[in-house]
Amino acid sequence: MSGNGNEEDVSHPSPISPLREPTPLNRSALSAPWRHGAEGLDFFLSCQPIFARNREVAAVELHLEYHQGRRHGSLSDLEAALSLVLASYRHVPRGGRIRSVPAVIRVPPQLLVLPELPTLPRAQYIIEVSVNGAIDDDLVERLRRFAGMGYCFALADYSLADHRLRSLLGIAQIIRLDVASLTEDELHATVTALRPYRLDLLASGIADYEIFQRCRDAGCHYFQGNFLATPTPVQGKKISNSKQLLLQLLAELQNPNVTTTRLEQIAIRDADFTYRILKIVNAAALGVGRAVDSISHAFALLGTEEIRRWVNLLLIDRAGDKPEQLTRNMLIRGRMCELLAQLAGRPSPTDYFITGLLSQLDVLMDMAMVDLMSQVPLQRTIKDALLHRIGPLGEILQDTERYEQARFSELRCLSNLSLYEIAYRHSTTWANHVQLCLNA
Repeated sequence: MSGNGNEEDVSHPSPISPLREPTPLNRSALSAPWRHGAEGLDFFLSCQPIFARNREVAAVELHLEYHQGRRHGSLSDLEAALSLVLASYRHVPRGGRIRSVPAVIRVPPQLLVLPELPTLPRAQYIIEVSVNGAIDDDLVERLRRFAGMGYCFALADYSLADHRLRSLLGIAQIIRLDVASLTEDELHATVTALRPYRLDLLASGIADYEIFQRCRDAGCHYFQGNFLATPTPVQGKKISNSKQLLLQLLAELQNPNVTTTRLEQIAIRDADFTYRILKIVNAAALGVGRAVDSISHAFALLGTEEIRRWVNLLLIDRAGDKPEQLTRNMLIRGRMCELLAQLAGRPSPTDYFITGLLSQLDVLMDMAMVDLMSQVPLQRTIKDALLHRIGPLGEILQDTERYEQARFSELRCLSNLSLYEIAYRHSTTWANHVQLCLNA
């Protein structure tokens, strides 16, 4: 993360270097078993993106909370969580490749008084310090010493009116501003006062795109909040012609007696769709032994359930100027809904996948969800879940959204709490692989 004002440079001080390209997507990446070798943890862990000025992901923020009955953590817990972040959560697709971004972790005050901090690569994570409490000379000196050792610090709960915080401005590299608690004039005054310190300013609590633009214009460098998840419906907008074929395929797939011949008759009307399905099947390492060169062969190999899955995946892909993170989040939601449904013993897990996948379709297409549901051929139960968050599908979708938003105390569907993080971790990795396949 960097405060140099360059929209393209989001890597400083942690270089965003390409990772090794993942192995080809295969059937096991799209279905159970998925828990083999996964270790259950005593805490919830989710990561929320931090965006640069160009709306690409510049970093991820770690949210860690212990399960019920555990009130405190240890240094080993923190190291375990950070290891997971470095291994699984800080890898994001960008431009057809997987890249790594820094991870932000808020360290509890009791850990700051320890003689050492976690022994993980210091360039790959940023330690956030809350100053909502007593600031003494000992704390300032410890932070200064750690900064001299190469640790990067972000300062949270900053207030322009609190003069005690000035002693920390020469130590921190990033200042978090809660823009939900600032008026527009207060935001500009704070940015102006901090400008001489040449710090990176992270605006958090951004509720919509208008506030994002206001913070960007004010001079903030990084942004966090629900602004990318808030739809901005365009009156009278219709689903584009490129998506109409997918909707027709979805309608046919509602028929349990549909044949691959009928699906092929629809699919061959669109050369781009045929090309992409063939690319996906040939990249999926299905063990055919030779290239799949016809849509009928591809459909026969996939089967109707997998065709239904991929048609929905292609429905959310390549939507205007939307950032890649929105598609990635929809993929994570879809897969996690499916896994939670499997763990809860629910029938038809593919319906849960589709529900999670399409839960932000209104944001992706800039159309009201009620208008979309009048044009998209889906089962009534899926539409009820998307429109009203009701029924078994809506229940699982709500649990997935709660985990995503770090509202861990509100989780309801599983009694074994450690399974939530395992499902989320798998869904994150799965989404990265699928997005690479979609971009192939």
